[in-house]
Amino acid sequence: MPRETAAAKKERAEKICAALQRTYPGAHCELNFSSPLQLLVATILSAQCTDKRVNIVTAELFQKYRSAQDFADAPLADLEAAVKTTGFFRNKAKNIKACCAALVEKYAGAVPRTMAELHALAGVGRKTANVVLGNAFNINVGVVVDTHVTRLSNRLGLAKGTDAVKLEQELMKLVPQEDWTLFSHWLIWHGRRRCAARTPDCTGCEIKNLCPQIGVVKK
Repeated sequence: MPRETAAAKKERAEKICAALQRTYPGAHCELNFSSPLQLLVATILSAQCTDKRVNIVTAELFQKYRSAQDFADAPLADLEAAVKTTGFFRNKAKNIKACCAALVEKYAGAVPRTMAELHALAGVGRKTANVVLGNAFNINVGVVVDTHVTRLSNRLGLAKGTDAVKLEQELMKLVPQEDWTLFSHWLIWHGRRRCAARTPDCTGCEIKNLCPQIGVVKK
């Protein structure tokens, strides 16, 4: 197979975006939230945890803690107990409390709208900041790179490796900026519904003609 030029890869990426948009017109963040603060907390909890489990936990959590001040004032032991089933609960509870204390101190309890300000908060890496900016504020600063995005971008031949920072930079070159947030949702939805890690449904795949099927074991 001849080496794909940068221009050809970009054109293919745009075709993949268009096809996935047609396939998943309602694609969205599957964490439940009704405010930027709720999304920030839910995303911190989602590390090494399923969205389904996080949504179960936050349904009760967000009834009890309604503001950044509430989280900041909460006894750490109470927060730990509330988020225990999401895994790594001690670290997550500590980060949420510290993060919300900083929100109260620096931003009057509001969630800031820049990558630099978000990234400086406890427990907030670039991925979490991208989730909040893209989904709470519709600000496309980068591409959320989770396990599905990593796996599918490699399988599709759009990027290579597992370094999230490098993958994000590669994808940002290929995908139009206005689609950065949605692109992650499209890949996540496709990964969950069609392109499983070990048993992808290549026959029924809506983008099979655009996919080199890298790493797919042929049966």
